[in-house]
Amino acid sequence: MTRVMAASASAVRALTAAQAVQALPAAQAVQALPAAQAVLAAEDAAIFGYGVAGAHLSGSRKSAAEQAWTDHNEARDTLTAMISALGATPVAAQAFYRLPFEVADAASAVKLAAYLEEGVTRAYLGLVAVSETRLRAFGALAMQGPAERAAFWRGTTEAFPGLDVPG
Repeated sequence: MTRVMAASASAVRALTAAQAVQALPAAQAVQALPAAQAVLAAEDAAIFGYGVAGAHLSGSRKSAAEQAWTDHNEARDTLTAMISALGATPVAAQAFYRLPFEVADAASAVKLAAYLEEGVTRAYLGLVAVSETRLRAFGALAMQGPAERAAFWRGTTEAFPGLDVPG
C-alpha cells in the first residue's frame, strides 16, 4: 500500500500547483477558488486531527499516522501555492478543530484517521467538479492518496470514495 500511495503523491507533485492554475481564465479561477479553499481547509483539519490520533497510536500505526501528517502538510503547501497563484489569500487554519467524537484510545484514533481521510477525499471531489481540465486532473490525482489512506484505516475499500452512496 505504501508504494501505491507514494506513486499517487509523485503523480500529484508532477502536476504542480503552478501548472494547474497557469493562465487560467478569470471566470474559471473564480469558479475553482471555493473548491480549492475547501480542500485547503480539509487538509488543515486533517493535520490537526492526525496530531490527536497520533498521540494514541504506536508501532506501525503511529508511523502511518506520521506519514499521513507529513503528506497532508505537503498537500497544504501545494494548495496554498495554488490559491496564491489564483490571486487569492489562502484560508487560514483554525487554532482548534472540534473532533467528531472523543479520541481516547487506539481504536478511536484509527476511526478518526479514517474519518479525516474521508473528509479530505470529499473535499477533493469538489475540485474534480470544476470545469477547468487541469484542476480536475489535479483534484482526481490528489484525492487518490486520501482515499487509499481511508481504506487503510478502515480496513476496507469503498466503491466510490468520498461519496455517500445508499446501501
